[in-house]
Amino acid sequence: MTFDELHTLYQLPLFELIKRAREVHEKHFPEGKIQLCTLLSIKTGGCSEDCAYCSQAARYKTELERHVLMEREEVMAHARVAKESGSTRFCMGAAWKGVRGGTEQFDRVLDIVRDVASLGMEVCVTLGELGPEEAKQLRAAGVASYNHNLDTSPEHYPNIVTTHTYEDRLRTIRNVQDAGISVCCGGILGLSETIADRLRLLEIISGFNPHPESVPINSLMPMPGTPLADNPQVDPLDVVRMIACARIAVPTAKVRLSAGRSRFSDEAQALCFYAGANSIFYGEKLLTTDNPTAAADRALLEKLGLGTLEPDMRHTAPQADPTMPLNPQPEACGAGKCC
Repeated sequence: MTFDELHTLYQLPLFELIKRAREVHEKHFPEGKIQLCTLLSIKTGGCSEDCAYCSQAARYKTELERHVLMEREEVMAHARVAKESGSTRFCMGAAWKGVRGGTEQFDRVLDIVRDVASLGMEVCVTLGELGPEEAKQLRAAGVASYNHNLDTSPEHYPNIVTTHTYEDRLRTIRNVQDAGISVCCGGILGLSETIADRLRLLEIISGFNPHPESVPINSLMPMPGTPLADNPQVDPLDVVRMIACARIAVPTAKVRLSAGRSRFSDEAQALCFYAGANSIFYGEKLLTTDNPTAAADRALLEKLGLGTLEPDMRHTAPQADPTMPLNPQPEACGAGKCC
């Protein structure tokens, strides 16, 4: 969708926007089930990046306790608990700038992926920047989806991250797609961005070919010691609007109600689901931030009469539309020029 089209949507009265999003949602997801995902930090803190929202950046003085890469059996114990509690996708995140094939740490990650995939769960990883060969190895090991958020618009991005570029992120996403891995790509609300920044983010994501398999919508959880520690909380109705626009802009993707959900009332979450969210992170921790308990989520879904998805072990990445250009190439996406 173009920026102008998204802007027109966003400016609609809230109920009209939700009505349109609901129509799209029911067309593509008639069963109305929710995907349950568990997110585990397998390597925490000490990151060389300077993402202004992240407590894992080594340069910020936060209270986060650092941990080296988890041993395989510890990860597997978490994965088994996640599966027993109902999660169908197990997402693993590591705090580093990127991965490099042939290193001991990357080989250990590949072994972990193979073992988690053997449990009958969809495997998602977020490991930072990724080259084409590393992407192929992850796909062969059993990775179904790779998370690499764009965070915000290309115009606002340099205010949030300076240690890598928007083009770097697009390059990783292209490498992932070329390897046949589904892309999980969204953003964060509350980074001092404007509404225009939010819509630019959706414009770029909706222009991916193929579309992302899932689009996480995060709300900033201000972390003490980071540059954005004093940012105000995001209005839940702003999140509802963003979810509705994402549902219309990327109709076949799962829209994931992600970080910040622990601050939402049951009523606000219900409105998000009605507007098009059909995936959540499930479990008490999201990398380094709090999340509703599994019991609370189960109770809410039961009250709303919402079922949950089964794991899709035949998962295949969305296919590119041969009549359309592929994602914008990194060199074509400078500030104000992308898409």
